[in-house]
Amino acid sequence: MPALTTSQPSTSNSIIIQHDSASEFLALAYPTLRRHEASANIVLAHALKRVTTEAAMAGFQFASDDDVEDWLSCADASSLSPHRSSDAFWLTMWNTSSSHVPTLELVLACVNWTLGEYPIFLWSPQSQSAQTTAWVAPRVAKIAEHLRFCVPSERVFSVFGMTPLVKAFSRYWSDMTGHAIEAEPFYSAYFSYCNADTFKESDAPLPVGHRLRRARLADLPQVAQLCKEFADDSVYFPLSIERALIEARELITKRQIWVYDAEGDISTICAVTRNTHRVSAITKVYTTPRWRRRGCAEFLVREVTARLLSDCGKDCVVLYVGHENSAQKVYDRVGYAGLCGKPKPAGVEDSIELGFVGTKRGHW
Repeated sequence: MPALTTSQPSTSNSIIIQHDSASEFLALAYPTLRRHEASANIVLAHALKRVTTEAAMAGFQFASDDDVEDWLSCADASSLSPHRSSDAFWLTMWNTSSSHVPTLELVLACVNWTLGEYPIFLWSPQSQSAQTTAWVAPRVAKIAEHLRFCVPSERVFSVFGMTPLVKAFSRYWSDMTGHAIEAEPFYSAYFSYCNADTFKESDAPLPVGHRLRRARLADLPQVAQLCKEFADDSVYFPLSIERALIEARELITKRQIWVYDAEGDISTICAVTRNTHRVSAITKVYTTPRWRRRGCAEFLVREVTARLLSDCGKDCVVLYVGHENSAQKVYDRVGYAGLCGKPKPAGVEDSIELGFVGTKRGHW
């Protein structure tokens, strides 16, 4: 039975549930996450990735998205999962004021993957405009207090998510643990989307001899070098070439990375690593310096986006792009909404990652 924690007076109608497996987490939260599938992409996609592993360890293989729902609908799905570990868990906060079904208010994900531990991810189905201080403060305080008993404070090297949630959580966490917030945000970004209505075609021809394709194992050295350059550009999460080779091999073998092939010279990479039923996320786009300002990234992002929307049948493709990142122009030309100073429609959100001094930094 998941651990229950009752809340303080400011959230007297709420409970926190700790889920020690992805199966347990999704068994309760999946309906809400599916209703907000684009916004919830990070927490949902990472959980689906892990639940696939959990099911495989129990001898169950997913052949389609329907199989995931079948697995989660099993009354004993959580007991079938052998993968229960304190280094990966989810905290969910539920409002119980209704006489009917409790409603999901807040999700905290503490997970890891091949290259180490991820930041703490925060997400809420509450629209960002409705995330007032009065609503956010008591909820993040309570979930932070619960987290404090789950992991050493050094594990929380950064927090990423919707800006109001992250800022409030970080202030409370810093006061509680003594870990000062890093002077500069690790990442300040817009969450944007592209769908069939916003997508923009282009008549620009691809140069002769150039190709847009999925990466192959023969591309491993070049793809790894670009993964390393991408990570080094981020400053906060650099990669050695050895670890970049691990990342690149996984992306290639899982068919999650595309390349711009200029007659054998890989100029640009585009990774798609967070996939759910109706949404895919572009998670890494990088052009090596000698090929910049030639339109490589735009060609590749448009191709990958079009394939995800048409061939894969996704409702939308999402991504994060830094507030000051010139790549906004590329994404805007492809059809990603609310960038380059344009009005921000519903679904385009402001996100931030704040780090903490004196912690053990992971990678994502």
